[in-house]
Amino acid sequence: MGRCRAVVSDAGRPARGGIAGRLVKAAPVPLVLMILIGLSGAALARIYAGPLLPHLVAGAAIGSVGVSAAARRLPSWLVAPVSVVAMGIYTVLALRLAAQRAELPGGLVEILSDAARNGIPRLLTAMIPVEPTPDTVLVPVVGAWLAGLAATEVAVRAGRVLLGYLPPAALYAGALYVVGPNAQAAVLPTLAFAAAAAAGLAVTGRPPSPAAGDIAAPVRAAMRIRVAAGAAAGLAAIVLLAAVVGPFVAGQVGTRPVDPRKYVQPPQVDSLDENPLIRISGWALNPDQHLLDVTSQPGGPVRLRLAVLNDYDGITWRVGATYRSAGRVLPSPPVGPSSTVDTVRQEITVADLTGRLLPTVATPTEIDGARVAFDPASGTLIRPEGLAAGLRYSVTSTRERPDLGLLTAADVPSGEAVARVLRLGDGVPEQLQRLADQLAEENGAPYQRAVAIEEFLATHYRVVADAPSGHAFPNLAFFLFGPRGGGGQEGTSEQFAAAYAVLGRLMGLPTRVVVGFQSASGTGPVRGADALAWPEVLFNGVGWVAFDPMPKPDTEPRPVEEDFKPPTEPPSEPPTEAPTDSASASASADPVAAPGDTGGRSAGAVVAGGLSTLLVLVVGGTAVVLLTMRRGLRRRRLEEGPPAQRVAGAWLEVSDALRLAGRPAGSHLDATEVAAHAQVAAEGRRANRLRQAAPPIEELAEMVNHATFAPFATDEAQARRAGAQAVAYAADLRARRSWWRRVLWSLHPGPLRWHRRR
Repeated sequence: MGRCRAVVSDAGRPARGGIAGRLVKAAPVPLVLMILIGLSGAALARIYAGPLLPHLVAGAAIGSVGVSAAARRLPSWLVAPVSVVAMGIYTVLALRLAAQRAELPGGLVEILSDAARNGIPRLLTAMIPVEPTPDTVLVPVVGAWLAGLAATEVAVRAGRVLLGYLPPAALYAGALYVVGPNAQAAVLPTLAFAAAAAAGLAVTGRPPSPAAGDIAAPVRAAMRIRVAAGAAAGLAAIVLLAAVVGPFVAGQVGTRPVDPRKYVQPPQVDSLDENPLIRISGWALNPDQHLLDVTSQPGGPVRLRLAVLNDYDGITWRVGATYRSAGRVLPSPPVGPSSTVDTVRQEITVADLTGRLLPTVATPTEIDGARVAFDPASGTLIRPEGLAAGLRYSVTSTRERPDLGLLTAADVPSGEAVARVLRLGDGVPEQLQRLADQLAEENGAPYQRAVAIEEFLATHYRVVADAPSGHAFPNLAFFLFGPRGGGGQEGTSEQFAAAYAVLGRLMGLPTRVVVGFQSASGTGPVRGADALAWPEVLFNGVGWVAFDPMPKPDTEPRPVEEDFKPPTEPPSEPPTEAPTDSASASASADPVAAPGDTGGRSAGAVVAGGLSTLLVLVVGGTAVVLLTMRRGLRRRRLEEGPPAQRVAGAWLEVSDALRLAGRPAGSHLDATEVAAHAQVAAEGRRANRLRQAAPPIEELAEMVNHATFAPFATDEAQARRAGAQAVAYAADLRARRSWWRRVLWSLHPGPLRWHRRR
């Protein structure tokens, strides 16, 4: 019996050794799969900030492959549900860790739901480097787990190792696609991926070699022939594939990868956030409105920048930004070689400020307490969800102080790189161009021209809180050259900053307009009276420099006419001697030319007739010229230029008709209010007359608002309809007047000088 037990015991040892050997042989495949999936995280981590993402992807690789390998004895239908449950647990833990690292506010359920809804779009719109937050790590973690599950089932359970490499390869290709051109070529991770895959095939591809005596010689010879034939066929396939695909692959080596971000729409803003300059007048009329609270360190006066407006088309200024989802750390701005930099930390609490734009000291580099999107070109921040009362966030900004001593000799850049901040729309008023030319002639260097504009505006114009909003060419022309006491030559910081930027561009200076708030102490409430717009000029080697065209307090502006006068014909010199009355001398000397002589009466009749004829010709010629010029003005307004410009021209026709009817619309009225005023004016003229009501212009007012804030969305049909409505309204208003007033209406020269835009 003992011998039998010994035999059984001895027989059992090889059995246990066989199981251990199979485990050792099975281990390389899961290990290789873990490495391949982990390398996908390493490739993707090139656009992420910090090591958190590759660690989470590596954890997902180990977890998914480990769970599937451990459950290989279970039925195949049961492995996937077990792995998915494990994936859910791991994903929740990974997202919680990412939320803690990013210090995101809110509960775990809210964070998870937000990441599930916005994971893909935020991953493709996030700013580089991407902060590993729950919404930017969800897709890589889930993708890595699913790739590990599929690869392990195919390679381990089915024994198809090469086929099992497809999920990790697809995951790696997806990581490279997401990175796109935003990082250097992933040479080392790609070589490591290929080496690991080859090692896995080498380890698992060697069948146990049988003893030489177990196979007959003919069989061994046949096996050698088959192996040689297979090797030759494989080598031929490789050579053929290299010959066919090689040139295409070689041609793609130097090609810039496609950036998937171009297919995803970044966060958008409405017109108030695209052009916050139009909000200046509203804040000026509500100076006590509590907008926000700020606490800055170090203290002292600070300017909070709300938006930077680079684009101008002659009608409106726009930010023109491309916002990308950003984490707490923002890209550091380039600093000029001669500039000094200080760090400003702010704690900001929103009160009545609305919209999406976040005010900060320029230029923000870190932000906590709010999820933001950022435009690096302008340094403008938005909160895609919008502002809300009580929102509190902290910002760290890098404030650059350029060396102003270099400005006197500094030049300004030119060319395509700054074309955006030199561009102006069509239809620049002639007076604006003449003023810019005059200031440029008197000042040669760029800095001298910039200072000249600043001093001209500060010494000739007045700040008033109730000035109407508007910074299109007609508004700026009225601000600069309108009658003093009639609304001209006064405005808010909106008109001062916009006029400065337009004059600067006419003089070749790259300019932009900044909207924000001024805090005198850097701590305390910021109210509507603190809202401010200011211009900035770009100088080579110095950067953007702010200018202040606002007049000093308690100063009386000097009339514009003292320093700028439109060119006129010089007056003729007065005569040096009194003219001699030759006719009287002749009459007294020549007895034939007596006063009662009929020849004298004939000469007087000829002179009188000639003067009368000349007067008729002058009056008639003037009338013909005025009619021709008025018709040409209407044609240019309604038929020339882009659709938005023609809609604006139709609105000028309505404005002229109201002025000719003696019912001008106030400059403080917006388009809708002007339409209501026009209807009342028409009804007043219709009193006690059996006439139909005047054509309504409410639709024209809506088209004007649309063309003002979205000029590129105005089409030809709208422009034609606007012109037809304006002509119909003006014709009806003219027809309600007496015949002699209709004649004066057609010959009135006012429309030729009221608006100089067209």
